[in-house]
Amino acid sequence: MSEFRIGQGFDVHPFAVGRKLIIGGVTIPYEKGLMGHSDADVLLHAIADAILGAAGLGDIGQYFPPSDPRFKDADSLVLLAQAFGKAKEAGCLRVINVDATILAERPPMNPHIGAMKDRIGEALNLSPDRVAIKATTTERLGFVGREEGIAALAVCLVSMHV
Repeated sequence: MSEFRIGQGFDVHPFAVGRKLIIGGVTIPYEKGLMGHSDADVLLHAIADAILGAAGLGDIGQYFPPSDPRFKDADSLVLLAQAFGKAKEAGCLRVINVDATILAERPPMNPHIGAMKDRIGEALNLSPDRVAIKATTTERLGFVGREEGIAALAVCLVSMHV
């Protein structure tokens, strides 16, 4: 038997000079990247949190803490796949779908969304048509509007063994 569960995730990182901007596993040309212990991919971190939450496992900080040097500059696609593996160990049969929103004033995200969907689908063994990614601004309000960083929100539906 199985049941459906929903998880939600959120992540935010400030901009930093001298780093690559990686969102959804895609390197986006921009003069700044995001500060973080790993590659600081806010979208993948939010999705990982959503999957772990649906499985009742907490958040990625519990499994990939910033204090652990093994995760310095880690590829968040690898972390997402490992988070999904932990959810599978807890009885997750599969991810049904992912729905996520990137909050950023700049750079434009829409040209990269197709590639993001492909990369996320590969990491989760999920058809890209089951990955929805939207991008929006905050109309120049708050830290995102002041172009101080980028945030992402995600929800996912999973099927769990019961």
